[in-house]
Amino acid sequence: MKKLACSIALATLSVTTSAAYAATIGVTMNRFNDTFAALLRNSMKQEGVAKGVNVEFEDAQLDIGRQISQIQNFIAEKVDAIVVSLVDTDVSPKITKMAAAAGIPLVYVNLKPSDRTLPPKVTFVGSKESEAGSLEMTDVCRMLGGKGNVVILMGDLSHQATRERTQSAEEVTSTPACKNIKVVDKQSAKWSRTAAQDLTTNWLSSGIQFNAVVANNDEMALGAIQALKSAKRLNGTIVAGIDATNDALAAMKTGDLKVTVFQDAGGQGRGAIDAALKLARGESVPPATYLPFQLVTPADLKQFEGRN
Repeated sequence: MKKLACSIALATLSVTTSAAYAATIGVTMNRFNDTFAALLRNSMKQEGVAKGVNVEFEDAQLDIGRQISQIQNFIAEKVDAIVVSLVDTDVSPKITKMAAAAGIPLVYVNLKPSDRTLPPKVTFVGSKESEAGSLEMTDVCRMLGGKGNVVILMGDLSHQATRERTQSAEEVTSTPACKNIKVVDKQSAKWSRTAAQDLTTNWLSSGIQFNAVVANNDEMALGAIQALKSAKRLNGTIVAGIDATNDALAAMKTGDLKVTVFQDAGGQGRGAIDAALKLARGESVPPATYLPFQLVTPADLKQFEGRN
């Protein structure tokens, strides 16, 4: 009888231990206090719960040294996989080497790493940033009738997304239909609504004449709208953004924001966790997974409500 009870107890302990075990994924994000970053983080958190995975989040607070330290801690902790939303895309080769040396799978999410090639067990989940800038500027050109002055609010200059979105937007102005669109100034507002409001106010006070503000993301577009409203210059000025956040769609409903581009934060977050799990299990994944951008205008904004 005692042997039977002991066997039952050991079996119960074995089941409990097995059920309690779950893979652990360490996630370091460039920052938490950003609308799109919050959407991305929430989607990863929800996917982790759905898959029964422990997801540990760290906020790098836009400090690359802090992010490197967080990755070192995840390696010391021997997590099953690491997901990184980069502070500085130029530093990705160093991060890739760290993870590869430790034999821990690595997933870059949202911001594309600068590595020429990614080794096995390392992948990227995001979108082709050049698509966003091209879609955005093409629609601004259409609304301007192919002529006018434009200012560009750029994101963080250390991000590949900033460079690709800005470059592709400028390339549109060299096409025959948009060759009379002139970019009169472009400056970084580091993805920030407050910084964009200040920069747009400076443009207005300095006398720069522009017909449209093309922002690398919605947060900066919303900052520009606030500045234009304060100066009573919003009427007659086109403001465009990227991401299709809920705040941006609300601004589009009121007529303040004319165009945005949907970036699938939920899809990127879920894809990052799924890729991390597959790599941790020894399964193969492609070097990159791209989710398409989609143009959002007042005519079709309803289909995008609640998606970001």
